[in-house]
Amino acid sequence: MSQLLCPSMMCADLQNLKHEVHQLDQAGVDIFHCDIMDGSFVPNFALGLSDVQAIRKSTDALVDVHLMIEDPADKIDWFLDAGADLIYIHPESERYVVKTLAHIKDRGKMAGIAINPDTSIETIKEMLYLCDYVLVMTVNPGFAGQKFQEFTIHKINKLVEMKKEFGFKIVVDGACSPEVIMHLLKIGVDGFILGTSALFGKPGTYQQIVASLRQTMQVLPNEK
Repeated sequence: MSQLLCPSMMCADLQNLKHEVHQLDQAGVDIFHCDIMDGSFVPNFALGLSDVQAIRKSTDALVDVHLMIEDPADKIDWFLDAGADLIYIHPESERYVVKTLAHIKDRGKMAGIAINPDTSIETIKEMLYLCDYVLVMTVNPGFAGQKFQEFTIHKINKLVEMKKEFGFKIVVDGACSPEVIMHLLKIGVDGFILGTSALFGKPGTYQQIVASLRQTMQVLPNEK
C-alpha cells in the first residue's frame, strides 16, 4: 500500500473550501485532516464542526478529525455524526481514554491517539490496542509553520517497532517537508500530514505537488 498523504485543511483557503477539496481530490490525496482547536487545550482556534460537515459533503475520501480540545468525549458524537471516518484524541485531555476510544470503534469508525512531542510512549502503551492510527506530533500542537523537532524521530522508531504487535498505522504531523517525508518513509512511517511545509502555498498545482511526492516516495521503500 502506498503511504498516505493527508492535507491539513486548516492551511487551505477556507473561503473557497469546496473548490479546495475538489482540487485536492483531483490530486489524489488520501485523507482530509481536520484540526479542531478550542483555545484551551492549545492556545489557538482552527476548524469547527461546520467545516468538517462541508468537507464531508464535498468528498468521498476519508476525513479525519484531530481533536485538540479539552474533554473530547463530550464532542465525539458531534464529529462522528458529521461524517468523520477517523478521530484522534490526546490522552492528556481525556480522563477516560480507553472508554472514548472504544466508543469511537463501537460507532464503526477508526480511533486514534495523538502523541505530543513530550508524551511518553510508555504512558499510552495500553491504549494502543484500541488504536487504528497513531498521530505523532513532531511540533507542539496548535500552530502551523513550526520547525521539525528532531528528537521525535527516536519515538517514531519505537512506534515502528510496535506496529506489528498492535496493528496501528503511524502518521506524522508537523513540519513534513519533502525532505522530512523521505527520511521518515525509510524508517517505516505510513502517512504524513501535509501543511505549509510541503503542499499549501507552494509553487505548482496540488496535482503537480502530490504527483511529485508520490513519484519520489515510490522508489524509497526498496532502499530499506
